Amino acid sequence: MEEFETPGGTVRWASSGSSPPVVLLHGTPFSSSVWRDMASALSERHQVFVWDMPGYGRSGKRDGQDVSLGTQAEIFASLLEHWGLESPPVVAHDFGGVVSLRAHLLHGARYDQLALVDVVAIAPWGTPFFHLVRDNPWVFEQLPSHLHEVIVRTQTATASAAGLRDGVLDELVAPWLGAAGQAAYYRQIAQADQRLTDEIEPLLGTLDLPVLVGWGEADEWIPVEQGKELASRIPGARLRLFPGAGHLVQEDAPAALTATLLEFLGQPRKDA
Repeated sequence: MEEFETPGGTVRWASSGSSPPVVLLHGTPFSSSVWRDMASALSERHQVFVWDMPGYGRSGKRDGQDVSLGTQAEIFASLLEHWGLESPPVVAHDFGGVVSLRAHLLHGARYDQLALVDVVAIAPWGTPFFHLVRDNPWVFEQLPSHLHEVIVRTQTATASAAGLRDGVLDELVAPWLGAAGQAAYYRQIAQADQRLTDEIEPLLGTLDLPVLVGWGEADEWIPVEQGKELASRIPGARLRLFPGAGHLVQEDAPAALTATLLEFLGQPRKDA
């Protein structure tokens, strides 16, 4: 992966395929690895850009790091400039939703199209476990490493309704292991602030671009009702539900999600 230095830490990113571009954003507690299959499929027709947000995956992790969603949005806007992408299609998952929306609505990032897949965008959000950790991060930071691993593995597994394939759970959990990974895991939860979605909720009705809202009907992290509500607030948004899929639609319904994204990305551009 290549590197891009930001005030928030080192961003590691990669691209594959050839133009036209599309940018994929991950959420928490994930990294760009959640898009590995989608990126491979989309790269047949697009130049696919993926990145690990600072504090996540293979990007930089450090004590005292600002990994808030507000900072991630500013970094994303600057990353698009670094890539020389003036108005690419963007596909976002989980926290990637609020990051992409804030970058667009508050920091001037331009997109041709925006696909929001099981995203954090409107209140309320956060599982009971998420709120427990956010309110008591100092307790969890002190857990023995083996107990921390059990917690992360167990919680991450619930993102899939169908059950994760062999090796996938290991890949998703790996960045959060070890002293640096454990600290980073609880740091990013502690800094999650609903005010950052509250600020953009009133602006959703001003979105003026093609928007796809995709949602797993069996999502236990963010109920499908949130997806329906989000789509209703965005003018002209298209809603696509995935039966039997949980929060990680990428794992539970990869073929259906790939086909949906390819069809959406293949729509004529506004300036075409």
